[in-house]
Amino acid sequence: MLCRMNFNSLFTSKPMTGSDPAGSGCQVGCATCSPLNGCLSCKPRFFFHLELDGIQQRGTCMSSCPRGHYGMRSPHISTCIKCKVDCASCFSENFCTRCHPGHFLFRGKCESSCPNGLTANAALRECTVHCEVGEWTSWGQCVRKHNTTVHRRGEETRTRQILHFPSASGDPCPHISEIRKCEITCKLLNIKSCIAPFHFWGFGNISEK
Repeated sequence: MLCRMNFNSLFTSKPMTGSDPAGSGCQVGCATCSPLNGCLSCKPRFFFHLELDGIQQRGTCMSSCPRGHYGMRSPHISTCIKCKVDCASCFSENFCTRCHPGHFLFRGKCESSCPNGLTANAALRECTVHCEVGEWTSWGQCVRKHNTTVHRRGEETRTRQILHFPSASGDPCPHISEIRKCEITCKLLNIKSCIAPFHFWGFGNISEK
């Protein structure tokens, strides 16, 4: 008996559905796929990415985007988008995390030279930024913790904010809060109304947090 083979069926790119590679032919993460084009759509939480296979592009579905790309999520399809030409890796379209050789990272941008007299670190490909903090606030209210006595020593705190975080090669930030001892004096007629006119520096130096 002679068997006739339908050669057209060998080249049909009809999409196949399924998530089990062994059962459907789709890669893990694909919602639909074809033998010729790979993944056509992805399951939720996966990113669609086009990879070059020789001279042909094939779709893949990835849990995270490859180096040099960032993930863009949307209700319909989440895709991997290529970083800007001077970025080796990036967090978003306008925020690089590493630069290509010849460029230096400065506040999420890849610059050809470091601005404001900053030193260029060729090994890390970044402009060295040291931590910068603001001025101290005034000392806060003297607070008594978990104590019901009328006269008791307390603590008061002051803080300062970080204005610029350091780069990987920059100087780290100093402490941004200080605590010192103080004395709480409550008025005899109104115990809830307390003032703290005296500070007991002898009971300990400034502690750092």
